[in-house]
Amino acid sequence: MIRHRQIASEQELAQVLDWAADEGWNPGLSDAAAFLAADPGGFFAASHGPDPVAAIAVVNHSDDMAFLGLYLCRAAYRGRGIGYDLWRHALAHAGARTVGLDGVAAQQDNYARSGFVRAGATRRFEGSLEPARDGAVSLLRPGDFDAVSALDARACGYARPAFLRAWLDGTRDRVSVRSDTGFATARLCGDGIKIGPIVAPTPGAALTLARAALAELPAGTAIVDLPDHATGFEALLRAAGFVETFATARMYRGAAPGTSASQHAIATMELG
Repeated sequence: MIRHRQIASEQELAQVLDWAADEGWNPGLSDAAAFLAADPGGFFAASHGPDPVAAIAVVNHSDDMAFLGLYLCRAAYRGRGIGYDLWRHALAHAGARTVGLDGVAAQQDNYARSGFVRAGATRRFEGSLEPARDGAVSLLRPGDFDAVSALDARACGYARPAFLRAWLDGTRDRVSVRSDTGFATARLCGDGIKIGPIVAPTPGAALTLARAALAELPAGTAIVDLPDHATGFEALLRAAGFVETFATARMYRGAAPGTSASQHAIATMELG
């Protein structure tokens, strides 16, 4: 018998992220704690007996905005409607909020049947970027949170303080840097290092923040997930040898938030 329940522990959410790694999604090494802090009630599993066989996140970032991700079903249980039943169960958690998602393009028609409308795309770029400290960029300090949170809210079109506070919390696997006008976070993943979000007034300033973050947490391959309006930053990355490796459809059920040109990279395809 299949039952639905909330995922309440960091250990169990880490197991779901291991599934994501098996699918090639390459999550961050310390994502579980930050994800769960964003909305402790926003993670769900379908279990067969004691074992989880499907999972999904519907994280409520604010009174108006939620984000759906980590939609996974173990291969042996696909094709039975288990994932879709969990999808419907979890979406109730969002209530009347707008819900966003980054989904593979092949699933757009399925998402559309649940009321989601394509608003753009998110594209992943990978390459090698020379680390470089900059005198105008420093490590994020606890007292910087309010200013950085305001920058983030303007960039993505909604406030997400619980997620952002956890995301910016420095660990040995994660670092955040800021300037007077922007910020960036870098985190170690199973393969390489992902940089995001990157919020900056210009593409050049975004590149400076990315390079400064890499100077604090160096690794091999750098991975950046760009909203499709970040064409100037894309051009700089391509000039540095980056290539596009993956793309998703950005879709919303409800009114899409008004993003800003200062958003050069998103935080994560799982939580927005």
